[in-house]
Amino acid sequence: MLMQTHEARLAALRAELKRQKLDGFLVPIADEHMSEYVGAYAQRLAWLTGFGGSAGSAAVLLDKAAIFVDGRYTVQVREQVDEALFEYCSVPKDTMGAWLAGNAAEGARIGFDPWLHSRSWAKAIGAALAKIGGELVAVEANPIDAVWQDQPEPSSAVALPHEDKFAGENSAAKREAIADALKASGRDAAVISALDSIAWLLNIRGSDVDNTPVALSYVIAKADGTAELFIAPEKVTPELTQHLGNAITIRERGAFAGALSEYDGKNVSVDPNFGVTAIASALEAGGAAVHFERDPCILPKAVKNPAEQQGHRDAQARDGAAVAHFLHWLEETAPSGEVDELRAAAKLRGFREEGGDLRDLSFRTISAAAHHAALPHYSVDEESNIPIPPGSIYLVDSGGQYPAGTTDITRTVWIGTPDGSAQPTPEMRDRYTRVLKGHIALALATFPAGTAGSQLDSFARQHLWAAGVDYAHGTGHGVGSFLSVHEGPQRIAKSAGGQAGTDQELMAGMILSNEPGYYKTSEPGGNGYGIRIENLVLVEERAIAGAEGQYFGFETLTFVPIDRKLVDTSLLTSEEIDWWNDYHAKVEALLAPQLSGGALEWMKRECAPL
Repeated sequence: MLMQTHEARLAALRAELKRQKLDGFLVPIADEHMSEYVGAYAQRLAWLTGFGGSAGSAAVLLDKAAIFVDGRYTVQVREQVDEALFEYCSVPKDTMGAWLAGNAAEGARIGFDPWLHSRSWAKAIGAALAKIGGELVAVEANPIDAVWQDQPEPSSAVALPHEDKFAGENSAAKREAIADALKASGRDAAVISALDSIAWLLNIRGSDVDNTPVALSYVIAKADGTAELFIAPEKVTPELTQHLGNAITIRERGAFAGALSEYDGKNVSVDPNFGVTAIASALEAGGAAVHFERDPCILPKAVKNPAEQQGHRDAQARDGAAVAHFLHWLEETAPSGEVDELRAAAKLRGFREEGGDLRDLSFRTISAAAHHAALPHYSVDEESNIPIPPGSIYLVDSGGQYPAGTTDITRTVWIGTPDGSAQPTPEMRDRYTRVLKGHIALALATFPAGTAGSQLDSFARQHLWAAGVDYAHGTGHGVGSFLSVHEGPQRIAKSAGGQAGTDQELMAGMILSNEPGYYKTSEPGGNGYGIRIENLVLVEERAIAGAEGQYFGFETLTFVPIDRKLVDTSLLTSEEIDWWNDYHAKVEALLAPQLSGGALEWMKRECAPL
């Protein structure tokens, strides 16, 4: 008989902890690769607590428990997790280490799965427990797996070759470049555990994780240009074996931990962000010298070659037509009041599927009506789903995975009423236009080589700041090439708090999002709303007459009409109006051949000059 309640699951976990002689256990949303999105088998936090967000963790003691989430999930965690079972903790204000030090008994033995946490995390928690004489204990078997009776198995889907016409460079050339980097730094090998790095290095893709086309595996890349791939046998086809060639040895995924003991006396590189504690510990136990440094695939993966850049343009053109179809349908249908958030998200996916070549969404669509749009990372489900009210703002943030590239776009639109009488408030127009002005300022930015994303962040915020408002998320994230929609190391965001990627210089070939926003929260049913305008951009060189040094700017990659009903043109400068008109002329030229009938007429109307 399966346990149906979270109370019963928590009780079963505590019984297992007593059996393992533990006083507590720490539960992250994580897999063995520190992935942003994880497979169903790794959704241990959701199984235990009911929390469905993409970031969070829990600490379970024998007599109490807490769940830790950031500000994106303040509302969601209260809707999904029983406060009688888990105390709500908000990070970064509340830390797990401090909570454990204040709640665990003196001398407590707190378990953690070393395959789900980084070395730095383990050191920090261990130090916090040491203050009360406690101990952080690496478990051999995850206690949740022992009591999760219907836990899904990891995906058995086959891994597939990624064509060179999309990759732009074959795996042998990539491995040779990595080998050169290893030799230059005195390393014998690098453990590559990030799934998107493995996919990029070997030019393979998979379907093991929702929204990210990767295959569960590990790679050890060596300084002689060869590599070992650790992957489940059922995922390997003759086509894959032929694609990989003789320089890559294929071994069973289960052999990976043991293989780490084969590097006695060798210098091995491990990424501190993606290499879990168990990897470093196994290498050290086997006599290897472990060097914690950035995965050597990360930067070359982020700098897209010409084939990848063109692939992105092609994917954006296909995706833009699908989004345009959707926005036309929405304008015609939503004023009836009969469209809800889930139906809208499903309709948008349908348009993408009709366009052809869609392999997956690049993330779960944020389909946010009215006050839900004020939650930047809102995720609709059957319980939260609401109709889109006529006479309101609707925000949709979505993307697709295509073999040629990964897309990510946000549009915020005004949903009218059947008689056309409802109009946006002056405040809505003001805030929307200030977001638009920030978007344009970043799109038009020119900057010298060596500029980091944090140095550009205020370009997008300046007009909101002038009105005494701001937004709490970053302005731009890196995007992969038929890989992760959130790809480092580049990022455009405030540097406060040491946010990862904000000190990475922007380089020609990097793709980022440009997505300033504004969010006015309220109680459900109140007048809250949210605004975000997002396009993807490509860093490119700028030729400037008389320039002293190398300069860069952005090529916009996303072409879909931006809602004009929310724009207060009196706030725009002539340069900003020129940008708008030029942008929409490009939208029309790109999308017109792909549209017809009412959708074409709608698009032409939306692209008319301001």
